[in-house]
Order: sequence, then structure tokens, then C-alpha cells
Amino acid sequence: QVQLVESGGGLVQAGGSLRLSCAASGRTFSSYPVGWFRQAPGKEREFVAAINGGGSSTFYADSVKGRFTISRDNAKNTGYLQMNSVKPDDTAVYYCAADPSGNYKRPSDWSYWGQGTQVTVSS
Repeated sequence: QVQLVESGGGLVQAGGSLRLSCAASGRTFSSYPVGWFRQAPGKEREFVAAINGGGSSTFYADSVKGRFTISRDNAKNTGYLQMNSVKPDDTAVYYCAADPSGNYKRPSDWSYWGQGTQVTVSS
């Protein structure tokens, strides 16, 4: 079992930065990949970024590539999503996920989820 708690969301102006954190407990943190997804009102949950257990491989959605950076600190059992040059379209609830199987871009393939943290980007 894995428990995930996100933090760091809030209101930020377009062009600004925000760092989200995902604190994990339960299974050994380095043993599973971590991902970030987001869901805007009226839209489906979409993939944002993922990182493997050791932190050596990262994957990004085209919409955030070059602006967002996913990382993890296995000593602190915490994953991060650094969001730079944010845009109003980035407004959504951001979710941390763990332990995928199959297609890492598909929400249904991830086993564990946090409660989400709201990110609102003002223009």
C-alpha cells in the first residue's frame, strides 16, 4: 500500500512559478514510479509528467515540456513538480500518483492517488 499527500498548490500569476510536493508513505518509495496528472473543470484527467523509481528517467506531456520539471528525493520520500512559466491553461487540480502498470499516460493504469491540490493561474 502507498499513501500520497500533495501540497504546494495555490494562486499564481501567469508567467510565475510554483512547486508542488507529493509526500509518500507505505512501501519503499524508490521501488515505484511517481506521476503527476491534472484535471480541469469539465475535462478528463490528463497526464502531466512521470519519473521512474531511481529518478533517472522522466517523461512529460507536450503541453508542459520545457516549462515543468518532475523530480524526486528518495531519502525524503517526496516527489516534486516544479512549474515555471505557468499559463492560465495550467489551471487545474493536480494529482500525484504512484505505481503504474502498462501505459503510464493512462490514469486508470496507476494504482494509488493523492487527494489533489488546486493550482489557479491568473492572467
